[in-house]
Amino acid sequence: MESSNASRRVQALQAQLEPDSNTVCITFPGRNLQYLTGFYEAPSERHFLFFVPAGSAPIALVPELSAADFESAAPWVDDVRTWTDEAGPQDALSAVLEEIDPDRILLDDTMWARFTQDIRTHCPAATYGLASEVLTALRIRKDDTEIAALERAGAAADTAMNAIRSLGSDAIGMTEIELARRIETELVEAGGTGTAFETIVGSGPNGARPHHTSGDRTIRAGEPVVLDFGTRVDGYPSDQTRTIIFDGDPTDRVREVHDVVREAQAAAIDAIEPGVTAASIDRAGREVIEAAGYGDRFIHRTGHGVGLDVHEAPDIVAGNERKLEPGMVFSVEPGIYLPDDFGVRIEDLVVVTDGGAMRLNRTDRGL
Repeated sequence: MESSNASRRVQALQAQLEPDSNTVCITFPGRNLQYLTGFYEAPSERHFLFFVPAGSAPIALVPELSAADFESAAPWVDDVRTWTDEAGPQDALSAVLEEIDPDRILLDDTMWARFTQDIRTHCPAATYGLASEVLTALRIRKDDTEIAALERAGAAADTAMNAIRSLGSDAIGMTEIELARRIETELVEAGGTGTAFETIVGSGPNGARPHHTSGDRTIRAGEPVVLDFGTRVDGYPSDQTRTIIFDGDPTDRVREVHDVVREAQAAAIDAIEPGVTAASIDRAGREVIEAAGYGDRFIHRTGHGVGLDVHEAPDIVAGNERKLEPGMVFSVEPGIYLPDDFGVRIEDLVVVTDGGAMRLNRTDRGL
């Protein structure tokens, strides 16, 4: 991410904090820190904290061993303070908090308890909230750079899906785990970086479990297989699901259910436009499934927001009256799940545009 983009995001965050207040937002390694600085690493036991006060420049408190990488990724952050393993982080942490002297602290929603407890110990009189109170409003609308990365990730998933579908009868006899590993290889060869989440291969009755963990069951001719996977490009994920048959003919019921799910997804996407609610998109797809008699077998929300996190705002679910805005990105993934028999889910990511929606996945949605 360009330094100018990161700097603008921090300024936008500070505007959310109200410049005259004595509030500070504190993030730690994860997607919020990546969003604000461009730097990403997995959390560890070491104190790595990024402080964004309402009315002054941000401060990074960084373990000495991570300092060079952080400064390379975020050269625009002028105040980077390090601590060593020998000295420990507590004195450095105390100094930063004493300097900022906040009366309200917004903590990264995913921050480990060991760090939140240390901050509370140093600032017992402050009130506390979550960083999502201010960051969700910023992250929910993607800018052009983010959408471009999501498009590239979607294209990588499309390339992998086409390669997997082309296996045809060669997939028969493979285990779900073997097919999942093959998918992951194809994602990397298509330009992706690793997987965005654990790859799901649900064959036959396993497809009726929406979050099935790929196992040792073998792929069989004539049965539907749910494939749900994604990769990352420039930190942004793809998330695509297709239900396909590699060889043989589907039963009439499989074909019927698949047609219903495909129609439901199309109806939900057709309903997307700025100003309509997230709940109305859920309703548009769910009505199709209910009319076909499978309403009680659609057992999850229609979609979830996607950005640096695979699951973020907005949820496309009943009761969410959040109005859609251009730049929002979310999945549309209706499904029907028939226990001990089979399941069908079809999923694409979409971007809300000025006139409707743009799909980020373009592969065949048929069996």
